[in-house]
Amino acid sequence: HVQLVESGGGSVQAGGSLRLSCAPAAYAPRFYCVGWFRQGPGKEREGVAGLYTSSGSTYYADSVKGRFTISRDNVANTLYLEMNSLKPEDTAMYYCAANRPGTCTVVAGSQGFVGLHPEPNWGQGTQVTVS
Repeated sequence: HVQLVESGGGSVQAGGSLRLSCAPAAYAPRFYCVGWFRQGPGKEREGVAGLYTSSGSTYYADSVKGRFTISRDNVANTLYLEMNSLKPEDTAMYYCAANRPGTCTVVAGSQGFVGLHPEPNWGQGTQVTVS
């Protein structure tokens, strides 16, 4: 099990921007499938963005396309989520996830990014509040 640590959350006004970061707490082998998820008040957790770190292929939920950008630093094994044009409905706890050793898949459906398979490592979350 790899502990992931998110940072960069906070409170921002609608239309503002935030950049989230996620890195392992200690040394970890390179991640190949990574993603960001969120869970708003009274809502189920949902996929926000996913990425294959080897190819750079990205996948987004329809609700964030054109506003959010997922990226990674493979040397630092760090994941980022650039969030622009934030809306109140983006308010949520944001979690990063990264695959466990072995093969992995970034799962996308008709509405964009869904999740990672198999069950990944999870971070503790960072709160984003948009007012």
